[in-house]
Amino acid sequence: QVQLVESGGGLVQAGGSLRLSCAASGLTFTNYAMGWSRQAPGKEREFVGTIRLSGNGFYANSVKGRFTISRDNAKNTVYLQMNSLKPEDTALYYCVVDAPPLSGNYYSTGGYDYWGQGTQVTVSS
Repeated sequence: QVQLVESGGGLVQAGGSLRLSCAASGLTFTNYAMGWSRQAPGKEREFVGTIRLSGNGFYANSVKGRFTISRDNAKNTVYLQMNSLKPEDTALYYCVVDAPPLSGNYYSTGGYDYWGQGTQVTVSS
């Protein structure tokens, strides 16, 4: 059974940084692409970014250049480094897993098979 446990959320001022972590279990981590999605109050879930098996990262335009995803295969953990945070980044952030066969539609939240419980990020102005 795949389990994803996110941590690292919190309250930060605009312009600040946070690093989210997601510890995964119940899967052969190196066979899965990982990512992050988010949901702001009153809005639909949206794709944030993904790191593929190649190690390449792909990001939503709204976070490109500010957010970076990385993974530590030895620790079965994926990270989301968020810099230059804006109030509009306020959301519940979910760790997501793209299971084999990997989705070719990884910019869509529908391309992910497993979701964590989420960690709240609040950016004050």
